[in-house]
Amino acid sequence: MNINQQENTTPVKPQSNLSFFEKYLTVWVFICILVGITLGKLFPGIAITLDAISIYQVSIPIAICLFFMMYPIMVKIDFTQAKNALRTPKPVLLTLVMNWLIKPFTMVVFAQFFLGWLFKPLITGAELIRGNEVSLANSYIAGAILLGIAPCTAMVLMWGYLAYGNQAHTLVMVAVNSLAMLFLYAPLGRWLLAANDLTVPWQTIVLSVLIYVGLPLIAGMYSRYWIFEYKGKQWFEREFLKYLSPIATSALLITLVLLFAFKGELIVKNPLHILLIAVPLFIQTNFIFLISYVAALKLNISYEDAAPAALIGASNHFEVAIATAVMLFGLNSGAALATVVGVLIEVPVMLMLVEFCKRTAAWFPREPEKATLLDPRCIHPS
Repeated sequence: MNINQQENTTPVKPQSNLSFFEKYLTVWVFICILVGITLGKLFPGIAITLDAISIYQVSIPIAICLFFMMYPIMVKIDFTQAKNALRTPKPVLLTLVMNWLIKPFTMVVFAQFFLGWLFKPLITGAELIRGNEVSLANSYIAGAILLGIAPCTAMVLMWGYLAYGNQAHTLVMVAVNSLAMLFLYAPLGRWLLAANDLTVPWQTIVLSVLIYVGLPLIAGMYSRYWIFEYKGKQWFEREFLKYLSPIATSALLITLVLLFAFKGELIVKNPLHILLIAVPLFIQTNFIFLISYVAALKLNISYEDAAPAALIGASNHFEVAIATAVMLFGLNSGAALATVVGVLIEVPVMLMLVEFCKRTAAWFPREPEKATLLDPRCIHPS
């Protein structure tokens, strides 16, 4: 193989392994729950005061935290790769169909069945959202819906890497889904929420997508171009991302602490709610992965493309879901809490699915050349 061929087939690896924070994300979320509940009890006015600093119902401190939570994700994505989707369209089409035509509706079905019917006797109480009384069950359903329509565009790069997938094509799928989310998230979200008796002003959800997806996306694209132009790719990967990651981590943790400072009393009184919310989210994740994986098998897609395509469908962009829930329903809403439960189960469930992918790689056509370049330990058909 000549050098040019190797450059074209070697996948981009944003990291060599999970960072310490990512590896123990579930642990940090539990710590945030404890810290948030403690702060909420000791200093009940802090979170309320911060959330009150707002413009057009957008909390400025929370918006700043959420921007720095989203920006590092967007700046890592090479959107110029989107044009490569035309060369091998099947994996991209599969993930688009799963993420936008199937996944949102199965999430509604699971959320309605478990939270709206089976568990409803266990989820008592209501809350005020924009002056209207909404049952906690419906608020949790809203959070689940917001998770269901937010395809993963960040951690999936890591899941694909760990599964020895084709990282170059994973970047293509991430770029395409990010651009699709910019245009589809708002109308689909408003329609599904309205269909479940949760009316949201059109302007509010469009504004939330523009603030929490559009603004970080534009800032990420522009700053990535500027840094590559004047500092170079190596400086971007070795220096810029190294300093940026702790900022993103801090922003996520601060947001979660504030959220649980608001919801601490509800959690203390109803710890069972966390488990009840987790049930439909867990089932949805595994169900979408299964049908995506089987579809990839039937379409004769190689393992290196099938694994990340299925993992994208299974995982959620919980940062967008949290941001949108906070803006639409408030930091102290059940919807916001439900999106955080998605964070709780994301890492352990996805690591389980990654292991499943590696163990079943022999089911799929392989690309030995790419497989060798990806990792010499990759699984070969027996």
